[in-house]
Amino acid sequence: MNDQATAQQIGELYDGMTSIAELFNDGQEHLAYWYGPEDDTSAVAAGERLTRKVVESLGLRRGEHLLDAGCGVGAPAVMVARETGARVTGITVSRVEAGVAERRAHELGLVGQVRFQYGDYTSMPFADGTFDAVMAIESLTHAADLPRVLRELRRVLRPGGRLALSECTRAVGPNGEPIAQMPEQFQSSQLLSTSGWVDALESVGFNVEEYTQCGPRVYGLGLRYLDRANEIHDELTEAFGSEVVAGLKQGYRDMFGGDPKAMGYAIVAARKPYTDGPAR
Repeated sequence: MNDQATAQQIGELYDGMTSIAELFNDGQEHLAYWYGPEDDTSAVAAGERLTRKVVESLGLRRGEHLLDAGCGVGAPAVMVARETGARVTGITVSRVEAGVAERRAHELGLVGQVRFQYGDYTSMPFADGTFDAVMAIESLTHAADLPRVLRELRRVLRPGGRLALSECTRAVGPNGEPIAQMPEQFQSSQLLSTSGWVDALESVGFNVEEYTQCGPRVYGLGLRYLDRANEIHDELTEAFGSEVVAGLKQGYRDMFGGDPKAMGYAIVAARKPYTDGPAR
């Protein structure tokens, strides 16, 4: 998605991807974490593993209130609620995703503990200091104005509240130059390096406490998604047609078939200061 895409355009994109996400990876609409080529964990379970890694960096406690910024169809949010006892509110610019996520929470008996709503994380209808923690899994690269979004996430956190994000990153050397040629779909994007994410968070007043660069275990094993598409080829074809499935597979080849060193993947954890001044 390019820098000029509007929230409406992004929402419409995800409206059309919802059914595929539900079938393909049970609603874990992000990349997965494998320990290495010998790890035979399923794509769905490896996606859940990545969600847990993001959540572990937050140290969530029972009864705390988490914002899932860019919640997709709600699979990560309901998993977090069930496993930690936290309350979760998810927000997405896709009306279709919000509806699917609400149904998911209802079917799992989590109404009251988990809620979802349609909205833009650039300007959210939540009071200052509403949340104890925020997670943003592969949703912030869609921000046309990243500093504005980060300030808004900071605003809705209580003093001392935590934020964890995960994103594909631009792999760079000591001189800041790319290590290898990135896939074409990323070359014109606002993809940041890990240090770029640290700088972006600190520039709006977060204190970065931890970051993990796990590109070889996430992006580097991304062709496992092509394996997953082949595994459920017949189901995908019956649901979406052969042309869509062929395009999906080619997309995975284009995204993950190049030099695995060209891209990284980072999980970054930060905190809003306990003694909080105005956002920068």
